[in-house]
Formats: sequence, C-alpha cells, structure tokens
Amino acid sequence: FRYYSVVASVPTRDADTYTLTVDGLVERPGRYRLADLRAMPQRRIVRDVQCVTGWRVPDTPFEGVPLAHLLDAAGVTAGARAVRFSCFDGEYTESLTLEQARRDDVLVALKLQDAPISHAHGGPVRLYVAPMYFYKSAKWLSGITVTDTVRPGYWEELGYDTDAWVGRSNGRDDAPTA
Repeated sequence: FRYYSVVASVPTRDADTYTLTVDGLVERPGRYRLADLRAMPQRRIVRDVQCVTGWRVPDTPFEGVPLAHLLDAAGVTAGARAVRFSCFDGEYTESLTLEQARRDDVLVALKLQDAPISHAHGGPVRLYVAPMYFYKSAKWLSGITVTDTVRPGYWEELGYDTDAWVGRSNGRDDAPTA
C-alpha cells in the first residue's frame, strides 16, 4: 500500500479521541467511539484492492462493521437516497447511493490485514467499498451523513467517476449499481 493524503498533515486519533458521527436523514443520529464500533457485529472481506491508477494489492483482508448495520441503527428516513462520508483530515469526502452503501461488501473498517488499521492506512477507522476503486474507501472516516442526493466527493470534483466499479466504470458513470 502507498501512503497518500490530499492534505499536508492529518491529525492522529486513537481509542480516547476517535468518534464517528451518523446523522442527516435519520431518525436516530448517533456518535460512536472506537469501543462502540468494536462491540458491533463484524464482517471480514478478502478481496483485491484496486487503485484507479493501476496498482493492486491481491487478497487483502478488511474487517469491520457492515455499513448497513449503522444505517439500520440510525433509522434511515423516507427521501434518503445517498450517503456522504467526511474525514478527520478536514478535506476528503466521498459519496455512495443508498443502494450501494447497503451492499454486503461495504464496511466501516477497523482492521486491515488482520491488524488494527494504522494511521498511515486511514485508521483507526476507514470506509471500505470492496467492489469499487480504492478512492471510494475514504480514509480517516469521521462522519456518515444520509442525504437526499449523491454529492460528488473530493476526487469526483476533480473528474473521477462518481460510480467507481472496478473494471466497469473507468471513464463513465453509467455502470449498474448491483
């Protein structure tokens, strides 16, 4: 894996200072500490990590809370169509449709390669969107906001695809969502 950030410096968070906020179009907004996330049902996914620039890390295990679990706990309201992610680097954002966010292979990841996710790899918590190019797997995750529309994230504002299906969306945004 390569260390990459869109800002010069990213603050460090640990079990004492980390929080994840879930808000927006939900009935029960929440704030979760690292211990809260660790106590939730976990899922392990082993897939290749693929960067849109061409590098790949084969058979990479991620483990964490299925994003759908957090969305269900928050009670997504009528009119919700998308999920916006923010990061404690203060700059990076990402979005998924609600349908994409509820997939079984989308995690709020706490482990990478069977160890806690290091700061250099986006920890202590990052998004992991297994079927999409790795720019969709936002590092240093701090906020999950349910919205009424997909809002382009950091890289989409610079011309990357909003839908980033590995092998299917490079150069277009009309790939299927399932």
